[in-house]
Amino acid sequence: IVSDKITVEGYKVGYMVRENPMSEYPDSGWRFMAGNEDDKYMSDPNHHNIFALNTICNYDPDIIPYLHAKTGSAFIRIDSRNFEEDDESKPIFIEKQDR
Repeated sequence: IVSDKITVEGYKVGYMVRENPMSEYPDSGWRFMAGNEDDKYMSDPNHHNIFALNTICNYDPDIIPYLHAKTGSAFIRIDSRNFEEDDESKPIFIEKQDR
């Protein structure tokens, strides 16, 4: 599941979390956000969609090294190219894609 901030507005993935896949629609469990979505934005289902994982890797290849992380893993972007495990002590580095 991916936020429109990434697929429509052109932001890089800033926050990614791997949840248990949905039983009715089996998926990888990955949820990708830019990191600047507020609660109102996220509560509107029109602001996020389901995409193939490969598609999101094409939007932001920086996520690829983390895709084998276990369920429950969460990562934040710390600079233009890198992520680290989210311990909720640091802000998310938010950046638009170079297009």
